[in-house]
Amino acid sequence: MARVILFTCNSTKSLAKNRSICKISAFQGVQIRARTYSTMAEGNTTTGSLKTIREGSAEILVADHVFYNPVQEFNRDLSICVLTAFSRIYQREKIEQNQRKNPSNEACNETTTLEAGVKHENGLRILEALSATGLRSIRYAKEIPGVKEIIANDLSKSAVESIEQNVKHNQIDHLIKPSFNDAMTLMYMSTKPEQHFTAIDLDPYGHPTRFLDGAVQSIEDGGLLLITATDMAVLAGNSPESCYVKYGSVPLKTKSCHEMALRILLRCIETTATRYGRYMKPLLSISADFYIRVFVRIYTGKYACKKSSSKQSMVFQCTGCEALTLQPLGVLKPNPTEANPQQIKFGIPTGPFVGGRCEHCNHQHHMGGPIWSAPLHDEDFLDELLDTVEQEDTKRLTTIRRIYGTLAVIREELHDIPLYYALDRMCGILKLESIGMQTLRSALLHAGYRVSYSHASRTSIKTDAPISVLWDILRCWHRLHPVKPERFLDGVPLTAILRKQPTQEYNIEDIHPDANPPSRKESLSRFPENPTAHWGPGTRATQMVSDNKMLKSAQNQNKRKQKRAPKSETKVQDNDVKAGSESPDRKVPKTITTDC
Repeated sequence: MARVILFTCNSTKSLAKNRSICKISAFQGVQIRARTYSTMAEGNTTTGSLKTIREGSAEILVADHVFYNPVQEFNRDLSICVLTAFSRIYQREKIEQNQRKNPSNEACNETTTLEAGVKHENGLRILEALSATGLRSIRYAKEIPGVKEIIANDLSKSAVESIEQNVKHNQIDHLIKPSFNDAMTLMYMSTKPEQHFTAIDLDPYGHPTRFLDGAVQSIEDGGLLLITATDMAVLAGNSPESCYVKYGSVPLKTKSCHEMALRILLRCIETTATRYGRYMKPLLSISADFYIRVFVRIYTGKYACKKSSSKQSMVFQCTGCEALTLQPLGVLKPNPTEANPQQIKFGIPTGPFVGGRCEHCNHQHHMGGPIWSAPLHDEDFLDELLDTVEQEDTKRLTTIRRIYGTLAVIREELHDIPLYYALDRMCGILKLESIGMQTLRSALLHAGYRVSYSHASRTSIKTDAPISVLWDILRCWHRLHPVKPERFLDGVPLTAILRKQPTQEYNIEDIHPDANPPSRKESLSRFPENPTAHWGPGTRATQMVSDNKMLKSAQNQNKRKQKRAPKSETKVQDNDVKAGSESPDRKVPKTITTDC
């Protein structure tokens, strides 16, 4: 079903001002049209430049400027599915709690039917700390069952006025309460138990760390935090010093940087929570498009906080072959007694886990971390979430196919294995003809190891086999597809690795029946392509609907993709340049004419 984005104007001049919006032709079924719109506010009719944006069950009206990125609809749809599943779990837990307190009171144990758009006194109290236009809050109110109240907060007065207007426009003011406040101040003022939120959504433009302290204090026991981070350049290792300042961890430039980004964010949340005797349980952690998104529950328990060090690790990466080694900050040792057979003892590991030189290629190591090394997802919640996605109510979501495919890959992941290797990178290090993914997975399965993909990369290898086994398999592949002799130079990783003989023979001929995962057999949308050119959050993005498009950004788009002229025309072009004309390789149209 096609979706429509309407921007409105009251004059030809205003229409020309918004013409940059019209060049967004079609994005996931989105269409843009222009119209004149009149609003009635407190008995006064005001005619002005407005935009009407429809997404899901919500329709918002915004004047002058709106920050709206259609790519983030996947984020909002997934959040609705997660909150819907969490709402059902939350109600079941409330009933079980009431049964323990009042087993004879049948009225407290009755199961209530949860409906979207209806206020439930025992339902979720949700805070959207950075609400902007209120689109996300309105969708939550209209599409999530079992909601008590939604606080749509923003620090901008004009944004709060827009929220109030949109709430009335959608007739959902019985569920949404607009709030004009600083997000951190609002959370700090809600630290009393009776003022706690059941769920807090933090979706800032950049890093969310400054909001975490207030969030972990104002969330109720067992509440849900939904947190987004979009500063992927920092988290992925381009600026380690900045990442340490913001998140307290040093990232590594590795092919598994997107999963490492998730683990750095989770570790930051965990360390923030443990200061207050609380701990975190990740339900779902995803890397998608230009951001990462985590869904975690916060619990209270000082004893559980002591286990936090065993869930965090330092990471050593070889500078040559890029082999990864994790060293935990703490260990748990069984210490059973007659009174408590399950008793454990907290200890410190001995190390280091690596030598001064890599055992595979004799290169040195980089050290990063600490990162969260415990599972990224909760398997029981994934089952509940997949059941929610398969229900009829969620099939109206535009991105439901991508959601189901992503969750299917996550469900197949090895949750107890942190980080992964990339097949193309491993073959590139050895200058080796690429081995088929099914062949490598089959060899690992035949050898008795487990293997899976990571949802963060289509060439990922997540396995419990040591890196030495992977090198051995590639040595066997090297016998069939040898590397050119001139590639064997002194000091390079491939020379040190390929000149060694494999410790055993691996079966790379027969395809294992489990080498092809179910998600691939069913042709699910596992690793979707980028939705369109210039779809990210930066200045080059053209998918964000706004009035203040940067002219330089429009001019520079695709300048590096201009086709080079044939050699026969080079002299003519050079003469033109000498004559004072603009270089043909850098000539781009400065105006874009599009019919609205």
